[in-house]
Amino acid sequence: MAGLQQTNSEMILLSWVRQSTRNYPQVNVTNFTTSWSDGLAFNALLHSHRPDLFDWNAVVSQQSPVQRLDHAFNIARQHLGIEKLLDPEDVATACPDKKSILMYVTSLFQVLPQKVTMEAIREVEMLPRHSRVTREEHIEVHEQHFSQEVSFTFLLSSCCSKMVASLLT
Repeated sequence: MAGLQQTNSEMILLSWVRQSTRNYPQVNVTNFTTSWSDGLAFNALLHSHRPDLFDWNAVVSQQSPVQRLDHAFNIARQHLGIEKLLDPEDVATACPDKKSILMYVTSLFQVLPQKVTMEAIREVEMLPRHSRVTREEHIEVHEQHFSQEVSFTFLLSSCCSKMVASLLT
């Protein structure tokens, strides 16, 4: 059950991200690893909910991936109160750590509007499975220690519970 709930929580988070960044043609988030390494997804996610905080075109055209990541993390810290949990250099790689990206996106999910449509969820369900989970990620999930999986699932479950509660009100 824990694995199923984790998968559903990831799908909801991915749906929320895709829905939030839909109007940014430079951004196509299909997973919680490689889709984040250029820094555009984090900035688009922030800009989609808080366009008053920075000029999107300046971020896209004038900065390197490390600078874009640093920009997003600083904006989130200064204006949303989210601690800088990631180092830009660790994310600007060929395959950033999935758990770290999930943790940070979950932090954003907790403070930004959480509306997710069924259309966005269906869209994620239609993504090719290999886009969402690589073989290495699949193996990594099975090698995790049980307590880590329970803690992670609890965090995402708590986050999703807040989302459901806000949708019902």
